[in-house]
Amino acid sequence: MPETQKPDSGGGDNMKATRIEEIESFTGNDLAELCELTTHAITDGDGFLWVKAPPVRVLENYWNGVMLVPERSLFIARLDGRVVGTAQLLRPSANNESGSFAAQVTTFIVAPWARGHGLARGLLQGLEEVARARNYTTLDLDVRSDRLVAIRLFETHGFERWGVKPHYARINGRYISGYYYSKHLDESARCDGATARRASSK
Repeated sequence: MPETQKPDSGGGDNMKATRIEEIESFTGNDLAELCELTTHAITDGDGFLWVKAPPVRVLENYWNGVMLVPERSLFIARLDGRVVGTAQLLRPSANNESGSFAAQVTTFIVAPWARGHGLARGLLQGLEEVARARNYTTLDLDVRSDRLVAIRLFETHGFERWGVKPHYARINGRYISGYYYSKHLDESARCDGATARRASSK
């Protein structure tokens, strides 16, 4: 995932260096910046795991724990070297042989102030490239129905909605629905609807 550059959103002569990368350990200020990004995402209601931002040590434990899980790969997006986005590629466990073809995109976040530089698009494309390279034929994800920017990104990049869960999340006593999406990276992974119907009728 090479570093790319593009003009800043102000249209001036400055160039913003952007980079998408998969990391196996934290260096420099990575962990602190990732925790800050997570805190802002929770506070802004950007669909992360918590409703209220926990103490920094809890977030540090969470992200350090991600690094220890063999099935999780952590990706970060940088803007001028700073961590401004993240996502995880969750692989099926070794004993899930029947579902070994599918990986899942989770905890997809790009800071609102860092948008407009192609980072969300680059992050999603990077995840897809890695999934293809590791021979996964399907990418799955789920998202809160109020994350309109993320939904537009996913649908623009070929993710197809196949399910709705009315009680997906509960925020301040109010239920929010969620959408389930899949993208087939290999046409052979598509289920033939007619074949499926014939099989189910037997």
